[in-house]
Amino acid sequence: MKIRSIVPAVITAGLALPLAAGAQDNPKFSKNEIVIGVLTDMSGPYASLTGEGDVAAAQLAIDEFGGKINGVPIKLVSADHQQKADVSSAKAREWIDKDGVDMITALGQSALGLAVQAVASDKKVITMNTGAGSPDLTGSQCTKYGIHYSWNNHAVAVGTASAVVEGGGKTWFFLAADYTFGKSLQDQATKVIESMGGKVLGGVRAPLGTSDYSSFLLQAQGSKAQVIGLANAGADTLNSLKQANEFGIVKGGQKVAALLMFITDVHSLGLPVAQGLQFTTAYYWDRTDASRDLGKRFYEKRKSMPNMDQAGTYSAVRTYLKAVQAVGTDNSDAVRAQLGKMEIDDGFSKGRIRADGLFQHDMYLVEAKKPSESKSEWDLLKVNKTIPANVAYQSLKDGGCKLVQ
Repeated sequence: MKIRSIVPAVITAGLALPLAAGAQDNPKFSKNEIVIGVLTDMSGPYASLTGEGDVAAAQLAIDEFGGKINGVPIKLVSADHQQKADVSSAKAREWIDKDGVDMITALGQSALGLAVQAVASDKKVITMNTGAGSPDLTGSQCTKYGIHYSWNNHAVAVGTASAVVEGGGKTWFFLAADYTFGKSLQDQATKVIESMGGKVLGGVRAPLGTSDYSSFLLQAQGSKAQVIGLANAGADTLNSLKQANEFGIVKGGQKVAALLMFITDVHSLGLPVAQGLQFTTAYYWDRTDASRDLGKRFYEKRKSMPNMDQAGTYSAVRTYLKAVQAVGTDNSDAVRAQLGKMEIDDGFSKGRIRADGLFQHDMYLVEAKKPSESKSEWDLLKVNKTIPANVAYQSLKDGGCKLVQ
């Protein structure tokens, strides 16, 4: 009788010990792990800008912590948002409810970024958007747990549009992506252009993923505007620029201004086509020792240099994990409070996260080099101007966020 009563008890205790010990060691961490979700474009028009590069960047940040914080493992999950808000929202809910995701990053595309931010915030989960441009993320649709990290449409428009207008480009015609991002980027650039005495003569919108821009470019040519402003991104920007070159638009006397462009775009186009193009970026790998170090480590993983979205994803994950490490928990309220106190300074950028969730930092006006100026495969850009953070980003009052009014 005694033997029968002891054996089951020993077996039960033996099975329970690992779980009990884990929970007791780290009672402040949900599910005894820290889960980072990278929701990005794996197969669409922005895949080359984000995609697997975002995942690699996030892993790079996790590796800096040795894959653990206070003995708690850091887990990375990733998925393709398919450029659809409903797919993104469903994946966010699944991750939060089933996988215990603590923070979601990358995102991209304004409509789905706003949708995921709303879903996650309802569940008290932090989002750190590194790929969407809409100022509404920290403006009219801001949330307590939503952070807009790498750049926004206002920041990229200020640098590029100002430089082009200052250079004599007073009249503009826009070729914009036909969704929230394109409209927002055009609107932000228009404000800058008109504030400097310029004029917008018109515009046309092209669906996401358009391959043939001939009809749109013909309308732009016909406008006689001095500048054709591209309010699109990724493959759409590349197709627009390549076809504008084929149409001889620049040779005909008009300028083409890409309001959102990345070093990976310049690499894809090649300097013979891209040379002279000016655009605004939050990151260039060959700017400082810290940015070069990040570029080198990313290159070892991807055989390419990171663009500002990918570098931003690295920084967002690193910053989040530093906040978790500082407060000793993955509780979203504690972590969000800590994020607002931190001075961020890494290979991506330097600055602070405002009360409305906007990471405010310097931006840089860059120019694609001439082929004769480039000394290596990724020696593609020169920094023409630093745009101070308080100029690049809207003030708290202008942000329109209910959290700071």
